[in-house]
Amino acid sequence: MHWLGLLALVLALIGYNGSLRYLGVSPYLAWITAIAWQIIWLYVFAMLGALRWGILIVTGGGVGLFIIRTVASFFGYGRLQFEGFHLFDFWMVGLGLAMGNVLYHSPLIHYDNFSHWATMVKFMTFEGRLPGVHDTIIQFTSYPPATALWLTQWATLVGFNDGVLLVVQFILIWAAVYSVFALLRDRSRALLSLTLCFTIALSFVFNIAIRLNNLLVDYVLPLLTVAALVGIFVYRRRPALLLGHTTLFIAVLLLVKNSAAFYVALIAGALLVTLIRHSTAHTRWRRVLNGTASWLGVVLVGAAPFFWWNRHVKQTFPVSKHEISAQAYAHQLTTDGPDKLLKIGRHMLQQLNWTSLSFEGILLINAVLIITWMVLRLFAANRTNLLKVALGLDLMFVGYFASLYGMYGLSMPYLEAMHLDGYERYMSSIVILGLFLAAMAFVRALDRSLFEQRIAKRDLRSFASMFTKNLYQMSTFILMIFAIILMLSEINGTQFTNRYNRETVPRQLARIAKPVDHYNHTKILVVDPHAGDVDDYYVGFVAHYYFFTDRADGQENFMESPAQFRKQIQRYQYVAIPEYHHTFTVMMQHAYHQKGIRTGMYRVVSGGLKRV
Repeated sequence: MHWLGLLALVLALIGYNGSLRYLGVSPYLAWITAIAWQIIWLYVFAMLGALRWGILIVTGGGVGLFIIRTVASFFGYGRLQFEGFHLFDFWMVGLGLAMGNVLYHSPLIHYDNFSHWATMVKFMTFEGRLPGVHDTIIQFTSYPPATALWLTQWATLVGFNDGVLLVVQFILIWAAVYSVFALLRDRSRALLSLTLCFTIALSFVFNIAIRLNNLLVDYVLPLLTVAALVGIFVYRRRPALLLGHTTLFIAVLLLVKNSAAFYVALIAGALLVTLIRHSTAHTRWRRVLNGTASWLGVVLVGAAPFFWWNRHVKQTFPVSKHEISAQAYAHQLTTDGPDKLLKIGRHMLQQLNWTSLSFEGILLINAVLIITWMVLRLFAANRTNLLKVALGLDLMFVGYFASLYGMYGLSMPYLEAMHLDGYERYMSSIVILGLFLAAMAFVRALDRSLFEQRIAKRDLRSFASMFTKNLYQMSTFILMIFAIILMLSEINGTQFTNRYNRETVPRQLARIAKPVDHYNHTKILVVDPHAGDVDDYYVGFVAHYYFFTDRADGQENFMESPAQFRKQIQRYQYVAIPEYHHTFTVMMQHAYHQKGIRTGMYRVVSGGLKRV
């Protein structure tokens, strides 16, 4: 680890955070806003072919802001108001550090890390540019690079390894979830803040198909959406901040993944309603007109970086996997026909059952909101909007399910779509978003139901009765315990996953060879005894990432004649055997009369294999 680079990145993040707060950004939104701001500028430099210069300029700019603000504060200028420490701050810092420590010692295992996400970061870190048409090591060339750019910035200055990438992605996640506390009217009320802490920890239960020990963005998408929606609510009476915040987050979300379009639609809808409702125009039609004009400008400017990316993809790559293309969708629809689309739809509906974790999450969200609405209505005589929130979330779930159906029907080959690859992972994303939105509505309703509405007057005596005071204290204690337990469960689950995956291909390759950090075209054969890992290209993708070559293959079947076997081996420059393969060892004896070829890294020579 390069400690000077780490110091520069930390100071840069603090510098951007402080400067944004000076401009009026909420302290609870400033961290994720600072990260989003850096991502956009890194993207601009990457698209202009100056990624490495961009990393230095963006990081240096943040360090410069930190120095300027430090000097100015020393002379009494531009000092920021101290928000104080709250219970949720200690929860976030303590358990965040514990989770970060576990992630730093975690390896990358998940398939999609090697098929795209980690490989993309490794390419940009060591090549210092976006991939081109001849860089076939990157196959999903239409995937936008937002999170990869954030990771590349740190990997370039700190050092590239799995642990660094996982911790940096976690920093982004933790900064995004911290934004929910901006929604609280009274942050000193432990019950309200711990409800949000419990929600954060509970989201990891529904994140089980994604988890934190990988670089996939299915958990990042809903959290960035939450931060965007929180900002819209917090800045609803501050037009400049509202428009700038929403523009930034729309741009970043669209650059995280193509499927973020649904989340952006939610943000755009919330923005339009907010602009019309809080417009200062005197007539209704003028409010609608002004709000719509501002909304249209935000959406167009926010989507501009994504349009730039699509143009780049179309100009750079003749064919690109998962590219957004109306022509490709029409061809898919014509090829598959309505019968196949109906079969996919029926298959998706069958997944909506009690055994589905995502469906259980939807039921849980509805149950909590409806029961809370009834309790507050009957026992506190308090009218809340929780029933409307539940209905709105259900419409959101239905809309997302329909968009997911469109993705399977139009973007995936029929056989792949019928397997519903990644279904639970995709559904978990929208459930996590619904969970956070429901929790935020819940704490706002609970806050409005407290006996004392004047926040400054709230203390130990501001309860309606001794019973409500005891109930409040007991509920707070229980929430604190469960919020800590659930977070510790996620930490322990990650540690268990690390131990369980000791014999996976990435860990096995690390035992026989050092990772390569220069892009090459070396022909490498990885011998693996597990047919499933070879057939689904997992072994090949891991080899591409680990040896940083676009010409690595995995193979399990060696049932062939000695002549065919020799011909097969001579096609490669190196052979990697991470795990003992009985057939391969026997064939080496028959074809080359070499014994003892069990595991290791070998160079291919005319007489067989020579250990490296």
